Amino acid sequence: MNAIPLNEPPTPTTGGPRPLTLAKNPATNRHHTVLIATDTYPPDVNGAAYFTHRLATGLAARGTQVHVVCASDHGPPRTETSNGVTVHRLRSAPLLVHPTMRVTIPTRLGRTLSRLIEHVGPQVVHVQGHFVVGRAAVGAAGRAGLPVVATNHFMPDNLFQFAHIPAWLRHRVGHLAWQDFSRVYARADHITAPTPIAAGLLSDKGFTRHVEAVSCGIDLHRFQPQPQQWARQRFQLPDRPTILFVGRLDEEKRLDELIKALRHMPRHLDAQAVLVGTGGKQPALERLAARIGVSGRVHFLGFVPDADLPQVYSTADVFAMPGTAELQSIATLEAMASGLPIVAANAMALPHLVADNGYLYQPGDVPQLARHLTTILTSTELRTSMANASLIRAATHDHQHSLTRFEEIYAELAT
Repeated sequence: MNAIPLNEPPTPTTGGPRPLTLAKNPATNRHHTVLIATDTYPPDVNGAAYFTHRLATGLAARGTQVHVVCASDHGPPRTETSNGVTVHRLRSAPLLVHPTMRVTIPTRLGRTLSRLIEHVGPQVVHVQGHFVVGRAAVGAAGRAGLPVVATNHFMPDNLFQFAHIPAWLRHRVGHLAWQDFSRVYARADHITAPTPIAAGLLSDKGFTRHVEAVSCGIDLHRFQPQPQQWARQRFQLPDRPTILFVGRLDEEKRLDELIKALRHMPRHLDAQAVLVGTGGKQPALERLAARIGVSGRVHFLGFVPDADLPQVYSTADVFAMPGTAELQSIATLEAMASGLPIVAANAMALPHLVADNGYLYQPGDVPQLARHLTTILTSTELRTSMANASLIRAATHDHQHSLTRFEEIYAELAT
């Protein structure tokens, strides 16, 4: 099988990942091939990266030939295969406004993706964003006459902190960002968003195309209730009422409200907050906890590998999501599947997930957040009822259903 270099001549290797090259698929595979284009992919840690990885590996497990094109996590380009998915990592550079992410170098990117499409031979291109890789993929697919599915994970709020946009300018910058999004996604043949609320947001922002709500989904075989005592011992956590958060420790997650809520809760309850993840706000959150006298009850576990996340959820009695820019919140879904009651901000798509399985609070109302957490932590009967309701709601987000729907969309467009 002859390998054809995409943007650089191959270099000698003695094992491990290959330089970025691509071999033509046999003709027998050409009716079952999808190219997924994304700016973020594991080892990046964010909801869009995790969803894209689950989509790619899930489709591959069902027999689809899946190729993913994304930024290199180290810099040099290479092609590798993992879990049945061929991943084409494009030459990248550090993203100056973000401490960990990298961005694909745009030079000749359109030509590179056109050659990738030519030699992979997909029937559909599925883009996960409108930035560098997604934008180039939409253009390359158009030149090749291929249909494009576009899924939106974008909220301008997720970028404001890293781009250092002052508060007074954010409305204007957000408006321009949504205009740019609309220009790119208007060229897609089928657009999806994770929830009806997320789909409605695009209409509110002036996007005139129909947007279908397709849940990101979660693996219900991985996330389910597990013994709590063992989990707390594993992560060396005190055996006390536990509030859990999983996600990036960044501005839009509003974790200062969760830490402040501890001070408003009864002292005899002795509740603790466990924060799983990394982010630019961790030093400020640590200082806040010390300043208000709750640092002994706030535990920062840092990055926890995806394989260990099911056990993390089992440490908790309740899950808190104070973020106000959630288009779905995969972490909240995972918590629900793990049998946890939810207390979440009444913002964006979170109301879609919370009803009889928890409480919503008004963002910024720390006493209300504290009251909801206290109510749940002081009633075993209520926790049990809400936990069961979470399990029932989570069952409607089985990622197998999401995979089936995306397969149907691909088939409809490819005919």
